[in-house]
Amino acid sequence: MERMEEKVPGIKYDPLQYFLSDSDWEYRPVIEQIAKDADKLLGGYYDSALYIDETGFPKKGRMSVGVGRQWCGQLGKTDNCQVGVFATLGHDRFSTPIDFRLYLPKEWVEDKRRCQKAKIPSEDIRLRSKDELAFEMILDARKRGVRFNWVGFDGFYGDKPKLLRGLDDHGEVFMGDIHKDQRIYLEDPRPIIPEGGKSKRLKAQTASVRVDHWVENQPDEVWKRVKVRETTKGTLFVDILHKQVWLWDGHELGARRWHLVVRREINSLERLKYSLSNAPDGIQISKLAYMQAQRYWVERPFQDAKSQCGMGEYQARGWPAWHHHMTMVMLAMLFMLEQRFVNKEEIPLLSCFDIAMVLKFTLPRRDISEAEILRQLEVRHRKRLASTQSAYEKQRRLKSLREVL
Repeated sequence: MERMEEKVPGIKYDPLQYFLSDSDWEYRPVIEQIAKDADKLLGGYYDSALYIDETGFPKKGRMSVGVGRQWCGQLGKTDNCQVGVFATLGHDRFSTPIDFRLYLPKEWVEDKRRCQKAKIPSEDIRLRSKDELAFEMILDARKRGVRFNWVGFDGFYGDKPKLLRGLDDHGEVFMGDIHKDQRIYLEDPRPIIPEGGKSKRLKAQTASVRVDHWVENQPDEVWKRVKVRETTKGTLFVDILHKQVWLWDGHELGARRWHLVVRREINSLERLKYSLSNAPDGIQISKLAYMQAQRYWVERPFQDAKSQCGMGEYQARGWPAWHHHMTMVMLAMLFMLEQRFVNKEEIPLLSCFDIAMVLKFTLPRRDISEAEILRQLEVRHRKRLASTQSAYEKQRRLKSLREVL
């Protein structure tokens, strides 16, 4: 916000800071409106889909709400970060986030004082897994009337039996990636409780197999070459292996019969992607391949949001500030989607970067004179000095408190 104050005429730092961190405006109604407006553009098509994904925000210290040592996709490793779970609505090559949840690690939920200091509402101080947050957003999207034909997610969420079965029970079609060690049944396991034994646990009547082991034994002729989409480098074709298999979690009375979709790159036969879908039985293989491939577009909104809309460029620590910031980022992303969508015929290659560059050139900016440069320098130094003095004063108070105790 200090940089915004330096560049945008007529604004001041304090009101911006108050708007983000301390004002009590409700972000939820704004999110609901974003979802409705996005649905007008992207909902209701044959390939409209809701994609679930998460992204991490590297942070220092321990006071930023929800921060902890956890997997950060941006860094490609476990590190100190915040993690947000997002729901993104997509159609064709267009997509935009319409909802989000901040993940709270266990150490936060168990530290009520820390949560209160971060201004987390009492109803949100509870342990919820990322897949539970995802399931909640999917149901919320339906309640708001968002029109999508399937839900897509990566292997992290595809590895969660509770999520898959919850979606299946609610009549939601999904296409979820799975890991290569996922166990499948090639025949119905027909789980029963064995007679005459002491065990009351269900037991499968057929053996399961790892999905990658089964794929390794399949001959080349069972793979089908499928056209996925047109790209800037030509038509994209992949090889698809499809089979209906059974999944059983060891507890349910019956197994689920779902589609197994395996994708193999034509020029890199060792690159395989495994997915499961509960789509209807008669669905064409080409449609399954398309559904699997469409999750590619979910990465773009995060790239654009971070590079063009400042998604990760914040220093706010509290719960309201984090949610206010993400809401404003999503609003900016919706604006960019609208510009790209309405101009898709005349300017088909229009990107978020293009829009940002146009705005930077056309919107009013402060005149950068010698006097303005000196003024900004003085303001920055004054704030740095105040911050340093505040740190020393805090240190002095702590020392005095220790001496008293």
